[in-house]
Amino acid sequence: MHRQNKLFLVMFSFFAFAEAMLGPIYAIFVKDVGGDIIAAGAAWSTFMLISGVGILLMGKVEDKFKSDRKFIILGYGLTSLGFLGYFFVSSVMHLFLVQVILGLGTMILVPARDTFYTRYLEKEKFASQWAAWESLWFIVAGIAALIGAFLAKIFGFKTMFLIMFFISLIGLAVATQLKDKND
Repeated sequence: MHRQNKLFLVMFSFFAFAEAMLGPIYAIFVKDVGGDIIAAGAAWSTFMLISGVGILLMGKVEDKFKSDRKFIILGYGLTSLGFLGYFFVSSVMHLFLVQVILGLGTMILVPARDTFYTRYLEKEKFASQWAAWESLWFIVAGIAALIGAFLAKIFGFKTMFLIMFFISLIGLAVATQLKDKND
């Protein structure tokens, strides 16, 4: 595997860990800030729709640029801010704002992130190198989900959100070490 993709997987693992800490307990958090099952669904829907439509648009924009790295850093920077934003959520409206920030980060990030990884794949090893990325997601997310649940139960959501934020900052620092293929 190319050195840049190894570095990429390290970066990705920090963000995957931070993100997955909240996943299975998201609805409980929404309830804690005054929401219900509809609010949880609507907030998640907001994130997904902004991400989905935005990824289509940003893919076309990012095709015109040579630097994936800059978009990765910007996207993950917004994602980190979104994780920190959870710390300040005290109402459902605040939650929707955070979901918008996370959706914007995701729409900027995903086309560049996927393109970056693809550019450094080794010929004849596409399946195994994509499997490395995808399996990393499931393994890291599985571990993070359990740790996130314990942290939220023992220390509360606010502490967990700060930990998510700081873990994502480590991933962001790693992202600054990526090199575009044309550098």
